[in-house]
Amino acid sequence: MAIRYSEAIETGSHSLALSIKHKLFDVLVYKKLRAAMGGEVKYAISGGAPLGTRLGHFYRGIGLEVFEGYGLTETTSAITANHPNSVKIGSVGRPMPGTTIRIAEDGEVMAFGGQIFSSYLHNERATADAFTADGWFHTGDIGNIDDEGFLSITGRKKEIIVTAGGKNVAPAVLEDRIRAHWLVSNCLVVGDAKPYIAAIITIDDEAFPAWLAANAKPAGGTVAEYINDPALLLEIQHAVDEANSAVSHAEAIKKFVILDHDWTEADGHITPSLKLKRTVVMRNYQDWIDQLYSS
Repeated sequence: MAIRYSEAIETGSHSLALSIKHKLFDVLVYKKLRAAMGGEVKYAISGGAPLGTRLGHFYRGIGLEVFEGYGLTETTSAITANHPNSVKIGSVGRPMPGTTIRIAEDGEVMAFGGQIFSSYLHNERATADAFTADGWFHTGDIGNIDDEGFLSITGRKKEIIVTAGGKNVAPAVLEDRIRAHWLVSNCLVVGDAKPYIAAIITIDDEAFPAWLAANAKPAGGTVAEYINDPALLLEIQHAVDEANSAVSHAEAIKKFVILDHDWTEADGHITPSLKLKRTVVMRNYQDWIDQLYSS
């Protein structure tokens, strides 16, 4: 309900019936959630990792607007941001005053402004590589700017997958959408120099018991017992289909495999900030990747 209401606000399509339902949910549920956060909070700021469109709409739907911004160490602080008078969920906002943003031909986000650093200490080569001849800073991120000037980040340039057919694919677009599914913990999209895009998906251990109950499976079952179960495969296929709806046919995930365990910080596959160590995972799970292209 919270997500539907927020989405309706954004499109200007909220009906009286939806407003009444939302009001009821607010009294019964959302008010308690806000109370757990102090009761008076109206705004919050998110940074470091993408919040995701789904969560952004959820929080706005319960009465807490979360603003995302974007910046790097080299830019001193945020160079774009959403704020109460200028917000679009799913974006990182418009450029801050004194900052100019443009998108290069290869999709990289370029920045120009007085707050951007001048050089790396004792590293002239890295400094030269960081800037264009006319002073624009290479952020290393891939993104796009919409007609209203809002910037969206879709991935890292160094993570771009180039398929055997020459198609450039930003894995983060697919991975973030798949991770948004309630049953999914993590996801790695692969396909570099391969004929199609594929994915390795892990299941959320805390959510799995709820899936077992909803599908009349015996309590206490493990993910390993069900990785080939038709009902589980169908549930994850729904997540993949939703992710594929955001990209072209050539960029869509054609095959996926469910891992029988999750990746963790303890096993070295996740950073302390909960980001996937792509290179490590790809090296350690090469056999699983090979299975995706074996037939």
